[in-house]
Amino acid sequence: MEIELKGSFTDLRKALFQLNTKDASLLTTAQALLRWHDAHQFCSRSGQPTKKNVAGSKRVCPSSKIIYYPQAPTRISIPSSQMAPVVITLVSDGTRCLLARQSSFPKGMYSALAGFCDIGESLEEAVRREVAEEVGLELERLKYSASQHWSFPNSSLMIACHASVKPGQTEIQVNLKELEAAGWFSHDEVATALRRNNPYTQQQNGTFWLPPKLAIAHQLIKEWVEKPSCSTLPA
Repeated sequence: MEIELKGSFTDLRKALFQLNTKDASLLTTAQALLRWHDAHQFCSRSGQPTKKNVAGSKRVCPSSKIIYYPQAPTRISIPSSQMAPVVITLVSDGTRCLLARQSSFPKGMYSALAGFCDIGESLEEAVRREVAEEVGLELERLKYSASQHWSFPNSSLMIACHASVKPGQTEIQVNLKELEAAGWFSHDEVATALRRNNPYTQQQNGTFWLPPKLAIAHQLIKEWVEKPSCSTLPA
């Protein structure tokens, strides 16, 4: 197929470095929808196969007449797909920001800290717990930034925040069960990383790079570079 179309297949995460906002949104939505259809081929009440409509916007059980939608439930549907809430936080000490990487990340990529919300937690509690668990820091202030649907590895609702640590409490204790590495980066280092081109084709030894522009982590980091004091505002 690649020869016939005179192109090549690539991982969607890598493709985000090349796509514009409109195309990236369409592709990530399509991926989430295809995954939902694959996981909901049978009715949870009757056990019978469900059938999708022509548009692919819903599935219907011919036996029980239940309609399944890949979205929040309505009065005539049963909840069949949910986005998991994930907090993603850029921590700052006023002059530096904290970036980390997992072993699953592409080589050289660093990002903000992130983790799933536990049952019974508020977003603020989840942010404080994740930061404490992953790098051993106690947060002083939080500030909401934005949210984003993210389809990797499964559909998640990313809730982005800025946070600041208490004065004099910046020593990191990296949880190696969660992270491969973490560290403080200066404003100049992060600003330089933001200006780098596609790291998949222009990676250099000793340099680090950041998530693609369409990722909310990139937006968080860009906000901090443009206004470092944004993470010191009260929640």
